[in-house]
Amino acid sequence: MKHYRVAIIGAGTAGLSARREVAKETDDYVVVDDGVLGTTCARVGCMPSKVLIQVANDFHRRGSFEAEGIGGGDALSVDSAAVMKHVRKLRDRFVRGVLGGMETWREEKLIAKRARFAGDHVLDLGDEQIGADRVVIATGSSPILPGPWAPFRHRLVDTNAFFELPELPRRVAVIGLGVIGLELGQALHRLGVEVVAISLDKAYGGLSDPALQSYAHDSFSAEFPVHLSGVSKLHEEGDDLVLTLEDGTTLTVDQALLSVGRRPNVAGLGMEELGVPFERGLPVFDGSTFRVVNKDWYFVGDVNGMRPLLHEAADEGRIAGYNAVHEEDQCFRRRTSMSVTFSAPNIATAGRSHRELVAEGVRFVTGAVSYEGQGRAIVKGEEGGLLHVYADPETGELLGAELLAPGGEHLAHLLAWAIAAGLGVRQALSLPFYHPVLEEGLRTALRHAANQLENSPPPLEVLRCADPPVGVRA
Repeated sequence: MKHYRVAIIGAGTAGLSARREVAKETDDYVVVDDGVLGTTCARVGCMPSKVLIQVANDFHRRGSFEAEGIGGGDALSVDSAAVMKHVRKLRDRFVRGVLGGMETWREEKLIAKRARFAGDHVLDLGDEQIGADRVVIATGSSPILPGPWAPFRHRLVDTNAFFELPELPRRVAVIGLGVIGLELGQALHRLGVEVVAISLDKAYGGLSDPALQSYAHDSFSAEFPVHLSGVSKLHEEGDDLVLTLEDGTTLTVDQALLSVGRRPNVAGLGMEELGVPFERGLPVFDGSTFRVVNKDWYFVGDVNGMRPLLHEAADEGRIAGYNAVHEEDQCFRRRTSMSVTFSAPNIATAGRSHRELVAEGVRFVTGAVSYEGQGRAIVKGEEGGLLHVYADPETGELLGAELLAPGGEHLAHLLAWAIAAGLGVRQALSLPFYHPVLEEGLRTALRHAANQLENSPPPLEVLRCADPPVGVRA
């Protein structure tokens, strides 16, 4: 039986990041993966979805041409087969980039088989077994298909299969308005597909602030119908798929895009049989080192359910890879959390959410700004949105933010960086803001928060010569 210093199960973002760290210290490792290579993000997630969204927004833009003095917009049309071909062309390019990064080691280090634990340090690959001192588990996740809906699988398109559609359906129900459901649902609508959406709540793209949830619901339901009721029954009538909702509403479509979440790929790994304690269906592990309790295993990426985002999976893989080749585990501080939904307007969060702050009993003030009437948003034809920043009422420290706003992907980065740097509201206000830009809206929200702080404000937003520089505590 071959024995390795480190075995990595899974060649997605987390597994590949772990491999890079391991390879810095040793050549005595192996990667085991029996699936389609190329990572979830490049193949079926972040990247192909953004291609479709770009096409949809480009086509949607034609609606403002006449007002801007540009004629002929009504003559534009969508060839959905050509659209999907374009999406797959760029998708394949992104996948080739991932595969290209594997060329130097793939032939010698990758085993295209499924792994299962046969012992704490033994992996069963079906026709052989291998040993490993340390194991990194990075098996990812898969779309959820509710059991009662299995007979209608041919009518349901999950996010793994969506980008293989030869052309877009005429009528589609989008079940679930999390990140991917909202992104694809809005894109399909803007490409001329008859879309109806179904969600159990108003937590669009992960929003938790009640005011933002209500604003988002009004905004998106103005574009396409949104039903806040679960699906109680599916059945077919000829060529139609009929959905009956819990409130009695019936919807008739051609297909349904299923976006009700993803399930960690832990089944079949055999961890339960080796005495690993489980909570909520997952092995118990240390969230700062990612070591599974009482084992020489590390549990990272989408499979652990902590932060199922590419940049987070990459960080977790690096941490696990580093710890797997060092004698003592190191605790690493996580980066400030940030998420973005590429809807229009963008939805984004940075730092602690409204829900987290309330649940933790943290005192905070909310600085708010509306992007209705905001100068740069008007010019861009993207007027509308709401941004909330949360700050400590005594110190002014920025704690978090939630937003639905044009350019939200960029605003979220500014906010996440400010929170990570420990900036207070007034320190952030001392930084430069150009005119006219979308960031001026952020300044308005910061001013609103500053006016609610308990201590006296400085005479001006700009720093005095005697004040410490931004980021330096007085």
